[in-house]
Amino acid sequence: MSADLLKFVVLDEEDLEIVSAHVQDAVVNAVDVMWRPQEKRVVIGLNRFDWEGAQNGNPEYHRRRAALRFERVLACKCRDIDPKGNDVVLNLLAVEFTEKDAPSGVVTLTFSGGKAMRLEVECLEAELADLGPSWAACGCPAHAVVEGEALRAAETDAGGKPEAR
Repeated sequence: MSADLLKFVVLDEEDLEIVSAHVQDAVVNAVDVMWRPQEKRVVIGLNRFDWEGAQNGNPEYHRRRAALRFERVLACKCRDIDPKGNDVVLNLLAVEFTEKDAPSGVVTLTFSGGKAMRLEVECLEAELADLGPSWAACGCPAHAVVEGEALRAAETDAGGKPEAR
């Protein structure tokens, strides 16, 4: 497990691809998504899976609290996500940017179950920052492939039971 806290600044698509890899399989509570239209900002509190620690020769599975912040956000739209749902837990699969009228574009956060968040941005400006120490996770996220489509599989402990979040 890496003791170093991650901090990435995102200014282009390549930067966002790196951040997307680090937040893949992050767990997000819907109430931890904060849209601040007056500030043109979206902040997402998440529990990211520590992929770098899971990839070494002696894998250790950990999660770490982090914040993903987007600046210069003009609009925030959700598909199948109730931002006021206190018990809604989302599994983040990917974060992508599509340029529309340079430098503006759309950031899409894709969650399992077909859920998504679409951020219309003036330009790509974001940051991922770890907020503190990690804790042990019961297992490593896994994905089943069915008819060419990746589906989110539950994390499981050694007994095959879903991991408590």
